[in-house]
Amino acid sequence: MKRDIQKILKEYEKHLQYQERSQKTIEKYIRDLRAFFIFMNGKKIEKEAVLKWKETLRETHAPASINSMLVAVNSILAYMGAYECRVRLIKQQRQSFCDKKKELTREEYFNLVETAQKRGNMQLALILQTICATGIRVSELQYITVQALRRQEAQVSCKGKIRRILIPKALCIRLSKYCKERSICKGSVFVSRNGCPTNRSSIWAAMKRLCVYAKVAAEKVFPHNLRHLFARIFYKQHKDIVRLADVLGHSNVNTTRIYTLTSGNEQLSQLARMQLLI
Repeated sequence: MKRDIQKILKEYEKHLQYQERSQKTIEKYIRDLRAFFIFMNGKKIEKEAVLKWKETLRETHAPASINSMLVAVNSILAYMGAYECRVRLIKQQRQSFCDKKKELTREEYFNLVETAQKRGNMQLALILQTICATGIRVSELQYITVQALRRQEAQVSCKGKIRRILIPKALCIRLSKYCKERSICKGSVFVSRNGCPTNRSSIWAAMKRLCVYAKVAAEKVFPHNLRHLFARIFYKQHKDIVRLADVLGHSNVNTTRIYTLTSGNEQLSQLARMQLLI
């Protein structure tokens, strides 16, 4: 990649930091932009070229992934003053059900927890339960501290927002016992051997290994899917999407709607119960 492009990316990264974007978002933008500039291969940036890149992405990426990459490119084009080169996102019909292959069931979740316990990995078993019982993001686990357990409440800072997370009493008891057994007196409950909060990649890898022993499809087993399971069960019980959005920390209820989608099988059952066929 040419030096001038590297310079632009570094300057743009500082711009994103100044806008107080999360580190995860910045990394995603820069990764997508590198792919875009590699495609451009030093050619002049024109709308026709951006449109060609968009069409090329259709061959290998899902619409949602393409749109996220287009958002990054449109953003830097605006930053560079090339407003006329920005392209439209792909329009998508909002789905009314989720992919069954990716829907983690309550039974599969319990199976994962029990398998982790049988294999002696109590930290992983409790991480699964903490995410699923509170609906927090895996990146927010660091805010589940010894002090938070005493209050039964954690204060989470994410994406420039601060929100309070209530921790169920039963979970507090289990986590407190875990801390006592491991002499964790303060700070984050879930820490690595060097005492730092357990990171996202190590949790992801541990879950992928666990799914083999639990015999749960790998495409269903990742931290964020536990958050989706929490959302579906919460909504099924309360039917209050606005309250759920607050619990999950969503600014837009439309985002929360994605979390409440159930599989096509459940929707088929609902249609059958309507009994509209003669």
